[in-house]
Amino acid sequence: MSTIAVVGGHGQVARHLHPLLRERGHTPLALVRREAYRADLEALGAQVRLLDIEGEDAAAFAAAFAGADAVVFAAGGGPDGDVDRKRTVDLEGALKSIEGARAAGVARFVQVSAIGVDAPVPDGTTPVWRAYVEAKRDADAALRASDLAWTILRPGRLTDDPPTGRVELGTEVGRGDVTRADVAAVLAAVLDEPASAAAQWDLVGGTVPVAEAVRAALA
Repeated sequence: MSTIAVVGGHGQVARHLHPLLRERGHTPLALVRREAYRADLEALGAQVRLLDIEGEDAAAFAAAFAGADAVVFAAGGGPDGDVDRKRTVDLEGALKSIEGARAAGVARFVQVSAIGVDAPVPDGTTPVWRAYVEAKRDADAALRASDLAWTILRPGRLTDDPPTGRVELGTEVGRGDVTRADVAAVLAAVLDEPASAAAQWDLVGGTVPVAEAVRAALA
């Protein structure tokens, strides 16, 4: 059994992930900023620790990761909202998670990013969307440059549709939608696959069962 610390532990993808980790024999450790989330998360099988992504420093992240065997960075300010939160959550939250994992001796690190963020941002892009793309791009670059055993998943447009259990996963796939539940299923599969370290994959809905898609991406 492994303990998997999930930054952004009350997020929509994370709430799908916790029971999947339990099914695989792991202990999900949801890191959240509000005590009010505890009951909901414990009902999903997660343990809970408090962590203010925006307000605390890398040392606090390291303390929150104590005893964990892997970290999943699933936090995000989303494509809407204000520009500042793209920096404080999507970028700085990831950077503090990377530093905290290194300080805590947690080598395995899986990050949820977004498809296409390395492409140039078109003229006329809204400031919020530009900030979101740039934050994800820079967070991914920082993780790739680290000495952690990292994996980066870059989903397409996220939906709340029911899980399909079927995806398209690869180093470069066409843009498309993918359910949050299917993203969580791929995360769970990747965490159980050590050979996925140093892999960066795009992820959209598809026709291939999740386990088979992960095996094929590793081939």
